[in-house]
Amino acid sequence: MFILLTVAIAPALALFSYLYLRKQIAKEPSKTLFHAFIYGAIMTFPILFIQHVFEEEHVFTNDFFHNVLFTSSLEEFFKWIIIFILVYKTTEFEDAYDGILYGASVSLGFATVENILYLLSFGLDTAFIRALLPVSSHALFGVVMGYYFGKAKFSAVSEKAKWITVAFLAPFLLHVLYNSILFTYDYWLYLIIPFMLFLWWFGLTRVKYAHTFAMQQFRKRNQSNF
Repeated sequence: MFILLTVAIAPALALFSYLYLRKQIAKEPSKTLFHAFIYGAIMTFPILFIQHVFEEEHVFTNDFFHNVLFTSSLEEFFKWIIIFILVYKTTEFEDAYDGILYGASVSLGFATVENILYLLSFGLDTAFIRALLPVSSHALFGVVMGYYFGKAKFSAVSEKAKWITVAFLAPFLLHVLYNSILFTYDYWLYLIIPFMLFLWWFGLTRVKYAHTFAMQQFRKRNQSNF
């Protein structure tokens, strides 16, 4: 059991450690980041409950709509609403890069619990592929969401609503593409590799942009103190 839990948690911890250490300026309070992770972990259970109810009640007759559109929208909406209500307006959200950290924390909280439950059901044989695909993809969806929340936080008032909306739509569309590829079954392996390369590129460029902007904010604050 200990080995299984370690394997389930390790990918999320490694990804978050990279993002946290990448900041290189004032570190976020560990308590706030921990809370974001816990929020993401807790939300796994209402998501699974809603999915189970909809499946048992046969709400959707179309498998693509159920497994791709509904699942993607449900998971990304829960992440989005948690960040918007519980994180976005806090005073600890101090610069653009904070959005990356909080988005990743919420997503990795969800991905970690999902990964634990999956490995408990199917064993360690799937651990490697889950680290490469579901865990890393959730982390990158969270990075993208957090990036646009960061843009919203530090944009003009007239643009805040636009970026808050994009903070949901961008990861939702990426999640739909990801689930659509898995839905192809016979051809998914040929499509998932270029998609994951694109997702990593897109996510890491958002990290770079947010980091650059955060450093600019940091320098301006220091200059204004003199």
